[in-house]
Amino acid sequence: MPDGPRNKNGYLVEAVLRACDLLEAFQVPGEPLRLRELVARTGMNKTTAYRLLMTLEERGLVERIGAHKYRSAIRPLKKHEYRLGYCALSSDFSYSRDITEGLVRAAADERIDLLTLDNAFSAKQAIRNAEMLVREKVDLVLEHQGDEHVSAVVSSKFLEAGIPMIAIHVPHPGATYFGPDNYNSGLMGGRYLGRWVKQNWNGQMDYVILLELTRAGLFARSRLSGTVVGLKEILPDVDDARVLFVNGQGQYGPSLELVRKHVRRRGTGRTLICGINDPSTIGGLRAFEEAGAGANCAGLGHGASIEARAELRRPRTRLIASVGHFPERYGEQLVQLALQILAKKAVAPATFTKPKLIVPANVDHYYPTDPLRTQADMTTLLLGGTA
Repeated sequence: MPDGPRNKNGYLVEAVLRACDLLEAFQVPGEPLRLRELVARTGMNKTTAYRLLMTLEERGLVERIGAHKYRSAIRPLKKHEYRLGYCALSSDFSYSRDITEGLVRAAADERIDLLTLDNAFSAKQAIRNAEMLVREKVDLVLEHQGDEHVSAVVSSKFLEAGIPMIAIHVPHPGATYFGPDNYNSGLMGGRYLGRWVKQNWNGQMDYVILLELTRAGLFARSRLSGTVVGLKEILPDVDDARVLFVNGQGQYGPSLELVRKHVRRRGTGRTLICGINDPSTIGGLRAFEEAGAGANCAGLGHGASIEARAELRRPRTRLIASVGHFPERYGEQLVQLALQILAKKAVAPATFTKPKLIVPANVDHYYPTDPLRTQADMTTLLLGGTA
């Protein structure tokens, strides 16, 4: 392109047009070019090209290689090579929304089409969504549905259509699993509970209430059975008769009602409350607080969701910890795993996230931007939870 004016539209900026010419002159990613080669490809004079290169280098759009060569630092845009289908557990649950938001961002970064559907925490809707994705002929499915009883039905639809699947949190036949190692996450939490009881209650307690999500199946339940094992490692004399598994349905409201019934029947003796997720645990704690016996309970959650983080910051909270799974980070990992599968590369049958104990003392370290979130985001407890 000659150095003379070419701007037939008065709103265009000539210097920006020439800078774009320079960037477009790099035809292969990582290609090193000398100044004279850039001048030859763009047709602009050497002085103009040099000044623009210095400006682009200052802003990080061009890199200098040695004394006389340059290369573009701009990541080339990728084509939409694949179309992925994603079924979210439920847009009502903050944990699920965090996964969705991260996945949408990661797919956009990779220039991948992502068809997003909402399973609405419904087995019937999960089956309907699976049928829709088969009709849409997506290349791979990311499935997050919370009912073990329909996992085989959902899987069969994708297997028959030859569509690979990544199952999030709940294993599905023939799918690659992605999510927590539930048993070991529970083990970590149980050990922490045991140490806390030793330090604060002299190793004595009356009950352990485990709020499960029955429909999610035994793999999800292992999160709670692991908690019991970890607790008994520290407190081997825990009475099995006082370890109570009840179905809190993975939600705040039902968990609150179940623990209210426990308080009416068995009183407010020292009680540990551990839920399959954070909303379940917090619901159980609220029942003790309503009865004026908050000091007699302590809770462990799973997920470190926004509800739990708000609770951990509350003065005199009875939530002593939540095992963090960092769902907001799932997106990039899921997209990269999907790309490996689509490229026919060997992948492990299960990819486990790395848990961390989130406690009042470190919640601000792991989530320093939480106070910037809206009040509506911080008060979604009544909407429920997720495994």
